[in-house]
Amino acid sequence: MTNSTDNSLSSDLNLQVEANEIDLVSLAKAFWRGKLWILLFAAIFVALGGYYVYKVATPLYTSTISLVVTSNQNSVIDFDSVVSGVGQDQSSINTELEVVKSRDLVGKLVDELDLLDDPEFNGFLRNPPVFSIANLLATINPKPKTLPSDFVQREAAINSVLSKISARAEAKSLVFKISATTHSAEKSALILNKLADLYIKEQILVKFEGTENATQWLSERVSELKFDLENSEKLIKGFSSSNELVSPETLASANRQINDLRERSSGLSNKLDELKIIVAAKNSAWEKRNIEQIRLLSNDSILNQILDTSSLDDPKVNERFQFLIEKDREEIEKISAQSFSINEALVVLQKQTDSHSEKLVELEQLQRETEANRLIYEYFLGRLKEASVQKGIQQADTRVLSKAVPKYAPSSPKKPIILAFCFILGSLVGAGLILFREQQDNKIRTSVDLEKLTNIPVIGQIPVVPAKKRSSVIEYLVNKPNSAAAEAIRNLRTSVLLSNIDSPPRVIMSTSSLPGEGKTTQSLALAQNFSGLGQKVLLIEGDIRRRVFSQYFDIKDKKGLLAVLSGKEKLSDAVEYVETLGADVLIGTKSNSNAADVFSSKAFKTLLDTARKEYDIVIIDTPPVLIVPDARVIGQSVDAIIYTVKWNMTTKTQVREGIKMFAQVKLKVSGLVLGQIDVKGMKKYGYGGEYGAYGSYGEKYYHN
Repeated sequence: MTNSTDNSLSSDLNLQVEANEIDLVSLAKAFWRGKLWILLFAAIFVALGGYYVYKVATPLYTSTISLVVTSNQNSVIDFDSVVSGVGQDQSSINTELEVVKSRDLVGKLVDELDLLDDPEFNGFLRNPPVFSIANLLATINPKPKTLPSDFVQREAAINSVLSKISARAEAKSLVFKISATTHSAEKSALILNKLADLYIKEQILVKFEGTENATQWLSERVSELKFDLENSEKLIKGFSSSNELVSPETLASANRQINDLRERSSGLSNKLDELKIIVAAKNSAWEKRNIEQIRLLSNDSILNQILDTSSLDDPKVNERFQFLIEKDREEIEKISAQSFSINEALVVLQKQTDSHSEKLVELEQLQRETEANRLIYEYFLGRLKEASVQKGIQQADTRVLSKAVPKYAPSSPKKPIILAFCFILGSLVGAGLILFREQQDNKIRTSVDLEKLTNIPVIGQIPVVPAKKRSSVIEYLVNKPNSAAAEAIRNLRTSVLLSNIDSPPRVIMSTSSLPGEGKTTQSLALAQNFSGLGQKVLLIEGDIRRRVFSQYFDIKDKKGLLAVLSGKEKLSDAVEYVETLGADVLIGTKSNSNAADVFSSKAFKTLLDTARKEYDIVIIDTPPVLIVPDARVIGQSVDAIIYTVKWNMTTKTQVREGIKMFAQVKLKVSGLVLGQIDVKGMKKYGYGGEYGAYGSYGEKYYHN
């Protein structure tokens, strides 16, 4: 039997992928099957919701008041607004919403309306429910009721009022609305109207206090500024009288003189440097006895005439040269004296100019400070007069656009919404339980599910054979050749033969995951069907551990399979021809040896070789693959493996494990058979139209 490792690995991969997919059609069918449970839970939740909204819930009434922001108030001081109006942007309106819900304002509301005496807002005044633990304890051990302090009660009442008030801003407008929800429509309207009144009064009070504070602050500030201005003016007068001041023009003239002296000093310094260089060059030329250099540097006609008639050694030449050198030195001393005098005058003039500059700068600084103090003083004096005029004319930045009126239609509980929600919630709970049940119950009920799970074709779908005992199964198939079970067996036989057209299988193995899945009945029925075609068929009982053939046939005095394998009996002598089957049967016998070792022996392979020669079809009924390894051992020597799955009994996990065990030994299952299908059960689970091609046929001839 040729098997492919790649195909086996691909099959395992497909098993994992299929396990993670969601089949919406199957999901819908699961919900349809559990529709009564879903409706039951929906009805229960609706009943509970109805009891709550009609019997338990306390009706609540909501009122709403609308307010509008009018305009901004002018600020007393532009750069630091003391009393400002409400801005007209969204952030300012959101700020006012928080002001409306502030604890201070709500506390005034609690005091104004005496809400501490209202049990709805003061929980300490409410009696506990009749069936509550607190009431039970009070009945067992009665104690006088003590209330906490007024502060604690007031804070609790404020919290209660805040929980019943909400505020929101209308989009793209200056309108904001405040809502209150209480047990009384009149109470809700009263609370809102009083809250709005307190809020507007609070705005006016804040503005009045702001104006008072601004006036007082401005008065103090004006006094301080007047004092600063007077001090500044006194400082200027004192400074002017104690210092010899010059004008900016005089200071500019002095600066020009300084610049002229600096230029003269620089010129003399350059001339002095040039003379020193010339004297040094003359002395150097004299030492080197360079007549041409001496002539050029001296530039003296008398010296040139002497040199024309005498040499450098002539005393006249030396005398004239020294005269010229001395003359240059006198010029150097003269220039140095002039430069020194100019520099001294420059230093004195620079000190005087710097001193005058500092005093002039200090005077100008005092003048600027005095002018600044005068401007600030005049500005604040004007603002003080404006603030004095504003006293008593403050207006609120918000006005009531629409007062709150009692609305006698309860806003809560919303009965239709609650009942609809209960219906949906109950349906979801029911659906969740159905899904949980479906997830836990992973049994196989359709061939489509089986093929998706294993990626192996389903070659047969066999209904339950309506026989009271196992020995009557073959008799039923013989007597009812047109029944659904008989047709299903014929369909299985055809599928097996066509599984390999080039080389139709002759040795066929039948197995399953667990005992009781109908593989033995299927093996017998398949043998009977093959013999009906005129084929010579041998049915081997491969399950030598349980040996269930005795429940179908009355075969005695036969040595069976082990006798043939041991060589004590020939195959032809060990088999028993069963008339109802029309086939030979080789029963299994008890052995002390391990069954897997028996089927791994050469004797078993020799037996199959002999059976191939003597029979057209050999069918081996093997033990379940998940229980013992016999099926995997026998599968190495057969042409086709038929894997039976019991309808609504075998789980997907068991099928996966069974197929995986065959793949691990490089065996490929030829086809799957969904066996013992209950047609009525299929309808119950919503699969009435999915019983293969034999749905209606099996229904018509089910009891034929």
